[in-house]
Amino acid sequence: MPRVDPAVLAASFLPILLLELPDKTFVATLVLATRFRPLTAWIGVGLAFAVQCLIAVVAGRLLAQLPDRPVAAVAALLFAVGAFTLFRGAAKAQQAEEEARVEYEGKVRGGTSGWRAVLACFGVIFLAEWGDLSQLFTAGLAARYDDPVSVFAGSWAALLVVSGLAAAVGGTIVRKLSVAAVSRVGGVVCAVLAVLTALEVAGLDLPV
Repeated sequence: MPRVDPAVLAASFLPILLLELPDKTFVATLVLATRFRPLTAWIGVGLAFAVQCLIAVVAGRLLAQLPDRPVAAVAALLFAVGAFTLFRGAAKAQQAEEEARVEYEGKVRGGTSGWRAVLACFGVIFLAEWGDLSQLFTAGLAARYDDPVSVFAGSWAALLVVSGLAAAVGGTIVRKLSVAAVSRVGGVVCAVLAVLTALEVAGLDLPV
């Protein structure tokens, strides 16, 4: 049975968590939890994220078959894009959150229960989050670290935590959380990963 490396798991978990807390993923789950039972919404959302993380990890491992330096350069670019996106969006984070809420409230329809509700939540998230920054980021992590199981576990766990918080206490968090601050912290983490990976491209042997 494949073992999970705690260091790689943490390196995957923290950036994805910070990427998704201010992202529309949180808002989408919050809206779904008001249309369906929170647990039902969380299960559907979690299953969608499992599939997306699996696809991202497979794509990252395929990318890793290329020579080491080009792979590291692509990973560094993905991390840099993540940092830029978060820093740029921090100033308008609250406005973007409100726009995302309106968007999802128009898309989501309640009235179903059981597995139909789970599938409805699965479909909304799977289609809306396809090609999302966190999915690209997960692919970059899978390319950087030779440990797809730990990357998958860390990324999926982060998405489950974000969606679980949204489903359980999303309204309270929205009122008290500074979305802009979370975006900036996430930007710093992404920037650090980009710099570390760029140093690897330059030929430096880093312990991380």
